[in-house]
Amino acid sequence: MADALSFLEEDFTCLICCDVFTDPVTLKCSHSLCDKCLQHFWTTQDVPRCPVCRKECSHDEPTKSLAFRALCESFKKRKPSAVSADVCPEHEEKLKLFCFVDKKPICVVCYTSKKHEDHKCSPVNEAAGNLKEDLKTQLNRLQTTFDDLKKAHESCVKQVEINKECTSMDENQIKEEFEKFHQFLRDEEEKWIRSLHKEKKPQDEKLQARMKELSTQISYLSETMAAVWQEIETENITFLQNYSDTLKRLQYLSVGNTVPELQEYQHYPIHTMVFTTWVKMQNLIEQPPVTLDPDTASSKLQVSEDCTSVQYVKNKTSVFDNPERMNVGVLGSQGFSSGVHCWDVEVKNNSHWTLGVVSEKVDRKKNYILYPKKHFWCFRFMNSTYKQGNDPVSNISYSERPSIIRLQLDFDEGELRFIDPSRNRILCTYTGRFPDKVFPYFCTEDMFSSLNIFFSNKQTL
Repeated sequence: MADALSFLEEDFTCLICCDVFTDPVTLKCSHSLCDKCLQHFWTTQDVPRCPVCRKECSHDEPTKSLAFRALCESFKKRKPSAVSADVCPEHEEKLKLFCFVDKKPICVVCYTSKKHEDHKCSPVNEAAGNLKEDLKTQLNRLQTTFDDLKKAHESCVKQVEINKECTSMDENQIKEEFEKFHQFLRDEEEKWIRSLHKEKKPQDEKLQARMKELSTQISYLSETMAAVWQEIETENITFLQNYSDTLKRLQYLSVGNTVPELQEYQHYPIHTMVFTTWVKMQNLIEQPPVTLDPDTASSKLQVSEDCTSVQYVKNKTSVFDNPERMNVGVLGSQGFSSGVHCWDVEVKNNSHWTLGVVSEKVDRKKNYILYPKKHFWCFRFMNSTYKQGNDPVSNISYSERPSIIRLQLDFDEGELRFIDPSRNRILCTYTGRFPDKVFPYFCTEDMFSSLNIFFSNKQTL
């Protein structure tokens, strides 16, 4: 029935207001419209026309049909009206209850039906009030989360700005430090070049004097030879008359040393210059690249106040057993997870020491076998023997004991070298990726000799 009414509604609809005709009129062209709609449409036209077919017509044309009007009024009454929002579309009863199971409002008839049997329901106003409060509570929690997110975002924005500022400061400091190196190298270059010219100047002056002397002798000899040749070209009587004087001139001709002055050039000691400059350049370093962290030192080790020296003690010291503290050894205050790093350790006469790096994730309360699998990369000296981890190193004799051990760490390449800088000799090398951040590691059991992180500016030429 509803579909039939919907189909008929098209025949009862005004094409101007798009609603069922009110006081319909019909033009000669057979098109019907509401009387008011047609009259209003014509007020916008210079010439009356049909709004549908645009055929010209007159104001006398519209014809009213009482039968058609009655038919339209009857259709309006039979047309179903829109269901109210607060009425149950199934039972046409007012929605007075809310079903918490189906989460929708229902009428009393719905409530008594099997469909909502045993469902928890409440009056609409009561349910709406409670649910609104629940939503407010959830919104308050979300608002708290929202505020936290905003604060976290603001913190990130501030951190980005701080990072930019700190990065700029670090960049400027890098430039300043390298400018010191550049200026130092420029000054050294100029000084060494002056030294080179000063050293070679006496040799050049001596050669210049010798060249002048030889030039004089060459000129005199050339003139004498030319004169003799001139005598040879004269007539025989004249030649023989002057022969005695010509012969004396040749006999008394003094000729100096004619041995070539080609001598092997003595090159300037470039390697000495480079090494000396490198040593002096280290004096520019004001602080050691690595310092010790006292909070990680075991109870048998004593760290100096400036955190650059560690000494073994006979009796355990009273220290707080914090989580960072090593059971054996002490760590550097700074760990490395990228880049190239280098530090020198003065061992001198220390008879029992261990140097290297250790993973930050090892259990610091245990004693370990010092192997890379245990995340220890170490070089040791004990019982007059050098060891790589726990394996003896046979190519280093006791007589070659270095007083300084240089550790050179290339984290990205996964390489750790132990070097004797005095001989520029590699003592021990570890290769392979480091699984995580590493810290410099130091340990000694010699009560009479400490381990010292070597200050480059203490070196002397």
